[in-house]
Amino acid sequence: MMEESRSSTPEAPPQDLWSSILDSVSSTRSIPSKQVLILGQPSSGKSLLASALLQKPVSDDSKEESRTDFALGYDWSDVKDGDEDTLARLSVYTVPSDAKAYSALLPHFLPSKNVLPHTTVMIVLDWTRPWTFVEELETWLKWVEQWAKGDGSREVEIVREENRERLQVHLQHYTEPSTDTLPATSNLTSSTVLPLGPGTFTHNSAGVPIVVVCTKADLIDEGSNLIGPGTSGMGGMVKGKGGEWEERTDSIMQVLRTICLKYGAALFYTTPQPSTLQVIRQYTLHLLFIPPAPSPGVSAGVEAPASIRNPFVFHHKPNTLDRDRIVVPAGWDSWGKITVLREGFEAKSWGEAWDTDIEASEGESEEASGAKRMYRSLSITMPKSAIQLPPLPPFNAPMAEQAFLAKHYDENAKKPDRDPRGAFRNPAESATAGIVGPMGSSSFSLPTVERALSEMEASMGGSASLSASVNGDTTRKLSRGGTRPTSGLSVGAPGAGTAGRTSTSPTLGTSTNATGGQTQHEVLQNFFQSLLSSKDRAGQSAAASRTAATQSPKANGSADDTS
Repeated sequence: MMEESRSSTPEAPPQDLWSSILDSVSSTRSIPSKQVLILGQPSSGKSLLASALLQKPVSDDSKEESRTDFALGYDWSDVKDGDEDTLARLSVYTVPSDAKAYSALLPHFLPSKNVLPHTTVMIVLDWTRPWTFVEELETWLKWVEQWAKGDGSREVEIVREENRERLQVHLQHYTEPSTDTLPATSNLTSSTVLPLGPGTFTHNSAGVPIVVVCTKADLIDEGSNLIGPGTSGMGGMVKGKGGEWEERTDSIMQVLRTICLKYGAALFYTTPQPSTLQVIRQYTLHLLFIPPAPSPGVSAGVEAPASIRNPFVFHHKPNTLDRDRIVVPAGWDSWGKITVLREGFEAKSWGEAWDTDIEASEGESEEASGAKRMYRSLSITMPKSAIQLPPLPPFNAPMAEQAFLAKHYDENAKKPDRDPRGAFRNPAESATAGIVGPMGSSSFSLPTVERALSEMEASMGGSASLSASVNGDTTRKLSRGGTRPTSGLSVGAPGAGTAGRTSTSPTLGTSTNATGGQTQHEVLQNFFQSLLSSKDRAGQSAAASRTAATQSPKANGSADDTS
C-alpha cells in the first residue's frame, strides 16, 4: 500500500540548484545600495552637499575658478552604524545643469525600475539667485515625474505604486521628536493614523523622496539698503528697514513650503557651517532607509519587526524661525502652519497657481494666475546685471605679418650676436649686408683655413714640391679649360724656410685675387685638386719603386747564370 501511495514519477530536481543556492546566500550577505541624485544649476553648492553626504573633505576642484563639471558626476562611500558595520553603499550623482544633454544621461545610469525604492532626489536652490526658485523647481520636479515613469511597463507601475504607498505611510505616521529617549524603532504600527491634509501629497505619483535644499542661506541678510547686485548677488531683492526685508524672505519660504507640501518633500536651508550640513545628511539617510509599508496583516499596536525599523532616526525638531537653518521635514507641514508664519498668505491660491503652471504645455504663454507670475509680484525680479551679458574682452587687432617682420628687422640687424658665424669672421673684413651662406663675401674668411693650408704644406715635405704640384696641376686645368685664370698660389723658392712657406699660402681676400685674377672658390678648388693629384703621383712612384726592387734580384740572378 505504501508503494502504491508513492508517486510513480519522482519530482525533477530544480534547474541550476547550486546557482540558486549561491544567489540566495549572496543576496543575504550583499550590501544594499542607496542613491542620492543631486539636481541644480551651476555654482549652486552641489559639490559641498555631495562632500557632506559622503563625509569626504571638499576638494580644491569645488572652487569656481578651478572646478571642472562633468556631464554626470559620481562618487560613493560606505554608510556605517555605531558598531562600524557597513549598512549600505551610498552613491551620489550630480548633474551640472538642467540642459537636456545632461539630464538625458540619468535614465541610463539610474533606471527607475531598479533604483526607485532606493533613491532620494535632492533639488538645490541658490539663495544668491532667489528670483529663479519657482522656475527651477518647476523644471526639476517635472523632470522627476518623467524619470519616475520609466518605460511605462507593468513592472515599473508596480514599483511606483509600492513606492508611493511607502511614502504616504511615512507622511501619515510622522511624529515630532521629543526630548525623551526613545528606542530606534519605527512607528508604522501605531494605532493613530491621521489622514493627509489639504494640499498634501497631491503630486509625485511615484512617491520619490524629495528634499529641497536652499544653499548659501548665510547670505540672505548680507549687505544693507542695496539696490542691484551686492556682494551676495541678491540683485532684485532690496533690503528695507524694519521688517520689510524679513517679510519678503518669509514670503519666499511660504511659497517654497507650499510647493514642497504638494510633493511630500522636505525643505532645508543650509550654510557652509558643518552643523547644517550634518543635519541634511542625517535626514537624507533617514529618507533612504524608510521601511516599506506594513502589510495589511500586521495588527495595530504590535511592535514592528526588525526588518522594517529605520536605523537612522531623525531627532531634529522642525525649525521655521532661524532663517539660516530652516528644517521642515516631510510630513510635518500643513497649510495652517504655513499661514501662521506670516498673515495674508493664501496657501490654497498658490497651490492652484502652481497647478496652472504645471498643466500648461511647453511653449504656451504664462497664465496671469500662474505661480511664476505671482512670484514676480513679490518684487523678486532678476536684476539688470543678471540679464546683461558679461563684457567681452578688448578686441585685439593683430599686425600684418610683413609689417611685423619689417618692424623687427632693423632692430635685430643691429644686434652683433644675431649671426653665430660672426665669432669666426675676420673683424677687418666688411661683409656685404643681406648675403647669407657660402655665396657671402666672407664665407671662407675663417682663421683656421690659412693655418690648415700652411700645416698641409709642411706635412707634404716642403713648400717647393707642394707649390710645384699646385702650379703644375693648375696649368693642366687651364690648358684643358682654355679660359680659366692662373692659380693664385705663389711659388716659393726651394728651401726658403718659414718665410718662404708663409709666402706660399693663398691670400683669402674678399674680392678677386689681384695677381692671378682667381676667386676664393677657385683657389680652394685648385688646392684640393692638387692634393688629390699629388697623392696619385706619390702612389704611382711607390708602385714603380716596388716593381724595380722586385726586378733587380731577377736581373742579378740571370747575370750570375750567364757568368
